[in-house]
Amino acid sequence: MDYSMKLLYQSNYWYNDGLKKANIRDLSGAITSLRRSLQYNRANIAARNLLGLVYYGRGDIGEALVEWILSKNFQSHENISNYYIQKLQETPGELDGLNQAIKKFNQALGYARQNGEDLAIIQLKKVVAAHPTFVKAYQLLALLYLQTEQYSKARQCLRIAHKLDTTDDITLRYMHELNQVRKSKNARIKEKDAEEQQQTVTYNIGNETIIQPVSSSFKEHTGLHTVVNIAIGVLVGVAVMWFMIMPAINASRQDKLNKQTVAFSDQIATQKAQISALKKELEDYRSTSEETENAKATATSTQESYEIVMNISKHYSAKDMSDDAMLDELLKVNAESLGTVGRERFDEITGELYPKMCENLYSTSKNNFEVANYDTAISNLERVMQMDEGYSDGGAKLLLAQSYEKKGDQDKANIEYQKIIEDYPNTEAAAGAQEALDAQKAGGDKKDDGQTE
Repeated sequence: MDYSMKLLYQSNYWYNDGLKKANIRDLSGAITSLRRSLQYNRANIAARNLLGLVYYGRGDIGEALVEWILSKNFQSHENISNYYIQKLQETPGELDGLNQAIKKFNQALGYARQNGEDLAIIQLKKVVAAHPTFVKAYQLLALLYLQTEQYSKARQCLRIAHKLDTTDDITLRYMHELNQVRKSKNARIKEKDAEEQQQTVTYNIGNETIIQPVSSSFKEHTGLHTVVNIAIGVLVGVAVMWFMIMPAINASRQDKLNKQTVAFSDQIATQKAQISALKKELEDYRSTSEETENAKATATSTQESYEIVMNISKHYSAKDMSDDAMLDELLKVNAESLGTVGRERFDEITGELYPKMCENLYSTSKNNFEVANYDTAISNLERVMQMDEGYSDGGAKLLLAQSYEKKGDQDKANIEYQKIIEDYPNTEAAAGAQEALDAQKAGGDKKDDGQTE
C-alpha cells in the first residue's frame, strides 16, 4: 500500500474515533483523537470542522474559529465551515458578548490572584450566565467555591462541567477532591455522635428503653454520722488528689496539649499544601486564558487578511479600483497568516502591483523632496518601505533618511543612515549615507573648535 494512503487511512481512523467520543460528550478524548487525525493529514476537512465543533461545545470559541478558518483556507467552496462562521457573525452582538465574557473571565483570574475570591465569584457568575458552555469558567468557579468551603455550590458547578465534557481531567480531579472533603466531614460527624452517646446511660424496663445522662452527683444522706464520714472522706480525697492524682492529671493535660499541637501543625501543613496546589491551578488557568486570547487574535487577523485578499482579487480582475486604493488595503494584510490559496493569490497580485507602485511613489517622493514637501515625501517613502525596503539598492531608504534630516528629525535620519551602511554595503546609497554622517561629524568638530577659541 502506498505510504500516502496509509496516512489517509490513519487520519480517517482517528477522525471516526473522535466522532464516536464526541457523540457521548467525551470532548477531551475527541480533541485528542482529532488532533492525531490532523497530524496524519492536516487537510482533513471533516476532522478540522469537527474539532472546531468540539471546541465550540466546550465554550472555547477562539479555538473553534481558528479551526474553521484554517478549514476554509484549505477548501474555500462547499465547505460547512463557511456556514459555521456565518452563523457566528450573523447573530448581532454574539461575538461581542463572548469577547466580554472572556474579558470577565480574565478579570476574575486577576481577582483570584489578589485573594479576592468574592469578586472573582461574582465575575464568573456573570461569565457562565452569558456563556453557559464555558467549561473553564465552571471549573474555576468550582475551585473558588472549594477554597471558600462552599461545597454544595462547588458540586453543582462540577456537575455542569462534567455534563459538558465527561472526561475532562481537571473536572474529574476536582470531583475527587470534593468527595475526599465529604468523607472527612462525615468522619468528624460520626466521632462527635460517638462522644455524645458516651455521655448518656441507656437501659430497658419492659418494652421501654430509658436514656438518661450519667449522674455525677452523690445522693444526699442525713444523719450526723454520715456527715462526719463524708467530711473525712473529702479530706482524704483532697489529700490523695493533691499528692497523687494532680501530677497525673497535669501530665495527661500536657500530653494532650502536645498531641493537639502536633495535630494543628499537620493541619496547617496540609492547608498550606492545598493553597499551593490551588495557586498552581490558578496559574494554569491564567496561562490557558492567555493562549485563548492569542488564538482569538490570530483567528481574527487571519480572517481579516483572507477577506481583504479575496476582495482585492475581485477588484483587480475587474479593474474597477485604483492602484492606490488597492495598495492601501493590501498593506493591511498579514501575509504569514494566510493559507496556501490566499497566499498564492496575494503574491500574484503584489508581484504585479508592488513594483509599479514603488516606482511611482519613489518618483513622486523625489519631486516632493525637491520642493521641500518633506512630509508627503516621508509618507510615500514609508509605503515604499512596506512593499520593498531595499528598493533601488537602498536609494529609497536614503531619500527617506534625507527627508527626515531636512525635516529636523536627526535621530530617525541617523538610524536610517546606519541601516543603509550595514544592509547595502558597496552601493551608492551606502556611500551617500556615510557622507551624510561624516558631514554631521565634521560640523560638530568645527562647532567644538569655535567654542574652544
